[in-house]
Amino acid sequence: MGEYASSDAAAALARVEELGSTVRNGGKWYVRYQVIYGLAAGLVVLSIGLVKHPYGVAVGVGFWCATVAGLSVYAARQRVSRLGFGRRHAAMIILWGLLYLAVLLPGTFWFKGAAAWWVPGAVVVALPGLIGGYLEARR
Repeated sequence: MGEYASSDAAAALARVEELGSTVRNGGKWYVRYQVIYGLAAGLVVLSIGLVKHPYGVAVGVGFWCATVAGLSVYAARQRVSRLGFGRRHAAMIILWGLLYLAVLLPGTFWFKGAAAWWVPGAVVVALPGLIGGYLEARR
């Protein structure tokens, strides 16, 4: 009987190690997701701010919709996510939204076409995704 218990315990430990490896390796997708999200967010801000109205808005919004749709499909196809994913993802989206509004609203009223506003603004708006990707890669 002891031989079977030892065999079962070894199999269970091997399965735990396999699942842990699957989650560690399978969770790396979110690094790519966040970096793409951040870069796309920055490009949208540049398009809206620096390309002549209404073309910049049309291009920016079209690009953003395509990016979010692609990232959504990509995320839905992933098998695993790490513990706390929902909380970290919500924090990234909320922070991005606040920064996006903080750049977009003053920019569209007072800094139309001013690269000195829109280029740093694009960097700021990209930061939640880029920093989130960096932090996720370190997990």
